[in-house]
This record gives sequence, C-alpha cells and structure tokens, in this order.
Amino acid sequence: MNRGEMMQAIPERRKISPFLVFFLIHSIQVGGGVLGFQRVIAKNAGYDGWISVIIAGIFTHILVFIMYVLLDKSGGDLVSAHTLAFGKWIGKIFDTVFVIYFSLLVITILRTYIEVLQVWMYPRLSTFIFALSFFILCYYFVRGGVRIIAGTAFFGTLLPSYLLLTFAFTFPFSDYRNILPVFDHSLKDILISTKNMSLTYLGYEAILLLYPFIKNAKKSQKYAHWGLFTTTAVYTLIALISFAFFSEKQLEKTVWATLSMWKIVEMPFVERFEYIGIANWCLVILPNVCITLWCASRILKRMTPLKHRHSLVIIILICLSTLTLFTTRTQVNFLNDIAGQIGFYINFIYIPILLVLVILMKKVRKKS
Repeated sequence: MNRGEMMQAIPERRKISPFLVFFLIHSIQVGGGVLGFQRVIAKNAGYDGWISVIIAGIFTHILVFIMYVLLDKSGGDLVSAHTLAFGKWIGKIFDTVFVIYFSLLVITILRTYIEVLQVWMYPRLSTFIFALSFFILCYYFVRGGVRIIAGTAFFGTLLPSYLLLTFAFTFPFSDYRNILPVFDHSLKDILISTKNMSLTYLGYEAILLLYPFIKNAKKSQKYAHWGLFTTTAVYTLIALISFAFFSEKQLEKTVWATLSMWKIVEMPFVERFEYIGIANWCLVILPNVCITLWCASRILKRMTPLKHRHSLVIIILICLSTLTLFTTRTQVNFLNDIAGQIGFYINFIYIPILLVLVILMKKVRKKS
C-alpha cells in the first residue's frame, strides 16, 4: 500500500485551531455569488426570496451536521469514507468525481470573477494572463499548507467586511414596504428559489477534506455552524436591502445587483466606488480558490503516489487550460449552472447516502 492510499497521521504543527473553521466555512460561501444572487432568488419567489435564503441556510446546517457524523464514523476524511464504503478501487472512482467537482468549483469561482472585471473595469483583460497570475499566487498559499490557507480565509473575511457598511447609502432610496405582504408566493415557488439559493451556498463540503487538519476536530462543529449562520445572516441582510432598493422588473434585468447598488455610493475621495468594491473582492475570491484548489489536489494526492506539489500543479494546469474555454456570458452562466447542479446533488443526495453506506459497512465489518 503506497502512502497515497493510507490515511497518515497529521502532525500537530500542521493543524489549525477549531475556531478557524468559522472563517474557512464562511469565506468559501461568500464568493462571487453574493454579487448577483438577488436576481436568481427573485426569479421565482419575487420579494419572498429572502425567505428562501433562510430556508436554504437551515438546510446547510443539516448537511454539515451529516458531514460531521460521516467524518466521525469513517475515522478520517472523504477518501477514508469512500474506501470504507466501496473498497479501495471503487472508492477511487468516487474520489475522482470529487477531484473533478472541486476543480470545477475553482474554474467557476475564478472565471466568474474575471468576467466581473472584464464587464465593469477592464474589457480587454486577458482571461489567461489574469488566471495564470492568480494561480501562481494561489500555488504559494496552498503549498504553505492548511494553516496558511486558514490565515487567508481569516483576512479574506475581516478586511473586506467594511463593505457591508456601504449598503447604508441605499437607505434614502429604499422602500421596505416592497417586502410586504410576506408569503405572497406559493410554497412551490419559494422551494424552487430555495434550491437556486442553495447553489450559492456551496463550498462548505470542503470540511470533508479539512477535518483531519483540525485540532480537536469534533469541537470545531459549533464554529462551522456559526460560520453557516453568519453567511445566512449576511445573504439575508443583502437580499432585504436589495428588494427594498430595486423593483422586481429591475431585478429581472440586473445581473449583478450588489455592484449596481455600489454605483450610488458617493464619497469625497472616490467617484466610482464599485471599482473599489470589485478590487477588494479579490481578497474574498482568494481563499475561495485556495480552499477548493487544496481540496482537489489533496484528494488527487491521497489516491495516487504523487506528492502534493505535483498534484497541485496538475490541477492548476487543468483548471487554467479549461477556464480559458469559457468566453461569453452565456458560457459562464452555463458553467455556474453546471457547477451548482452537480454540487446540489452531491450535497443533498450523495452525502446522506454515503453516510448510510459507511454506517452499514461498519456494522458488517464489526459482525465479521
């Protein structure tokens, strides 16, 4: 058995404190989606979309609870769970699916941000050059290990947090009576909107790989839930502010509602604040890409004899070459839809089934 096939003990010096899980979970959920999720949830549920944000947030708590039970039962990470449930060779097939999934998240996150840059700031910005520069930066962060990535998530959460204060500029132009009456749409419409919103929350499944790198990992569960709660609160707040500011017809045509609200921010020292917001958003995107890049390369390293730096380079090259193939708004939107749909089925269907299989296999092995 080679070192890629077994779960090695992680040295204490490479582990992170449980409270840092709060920043890892929260930072990976607040990415490019927060710039334009309002149109997605309002498409079916209208001004009741904020209810969908809360319901989808509740589902993330349930799924993370399931993930922690799965990790506890498997005694390791996602790769260990696959080996326990399916055996070594079939388990590798499912490992490969998750390598593809996390690589797809890397491509989706970075390509969406590049599109924002190209539409709002630099129309002639080269997708390849920017992505290459960004991946070089991410390479050094990911090579530094989980502790460095956690530090990136910490600063990627705190430093741009002042941007929430800028939404106060919308208050003089807002009408919160828009939100009334509550429950003006059918339960079916709200649930469809909930599914669409759950795609925006994706990323918390990274805990399936990060778990062995956490000191007293079981104690980190409460911080994971606090991270989910904070994310839900932020999205709900932004949704309510957006619905008070835009009419429903405006939301239908506004792809990036958050950026559009920043256009009204007026300060003596800056004329176009949305440029400041987009530039600062790079700090938000950085931990997103680092975490998903680490997850994809970590699984590849665990299932092969490759060293981590080699698996990381392979994933980066695949993501870089694939990312440049998406050139139009329609293609980028298709990329987001595909990543979201795959993530939805992995989280809401596959993970609970995997937990059941792990529990059954443990019972079978215990009897035998």
